[in-house]
Amino acid sequence: MQLVQENNLQKNRYLAVIKDFLLWSFTLTVCLLVVGFPVGVLVVTFGILSTLILQFVFPASAVLLVTGSLLALNVLIVFVGAAILTLKGIHPQEVSWLRWLHGKAELANTSVYASCPLTCEISL
Repeated sequence: MQLVQENNLQKNRYLAVIKDFLLWSFTLTVCLLVVGFPVGVLVVTFGILSTLILQFVFPASAVLLVTGSLLALNVLIVFVGAAILTLKGIHPQEVSWLRWLHGKAELANTSVYASCPLTCEISL
């Protein structure tokens, strides 16, 4: 009986680790797309320049080589980052700046309209 319980706990640990890894992968991908947009512009510029340079060496496959390399590098960065955070035991629920992930975002400010002093009850 105890062997069955230990095996069940082991399965739950593996599922928790896989869930955390997938959640970190999603979060880092979103952050890379949203926050990393200026970096993305630099990466695309570097990719275009390296494609032009490699066009003389590999005329047929320079674009494919550079595009595949940049895409593989981005995916590798996301997955390695997610693996490191998962192996360190950092859960996405523990990170304070990930409130948007849990649906617990705090409002930064409330709107005050011109007619509000007459019609609204605002406690400042």
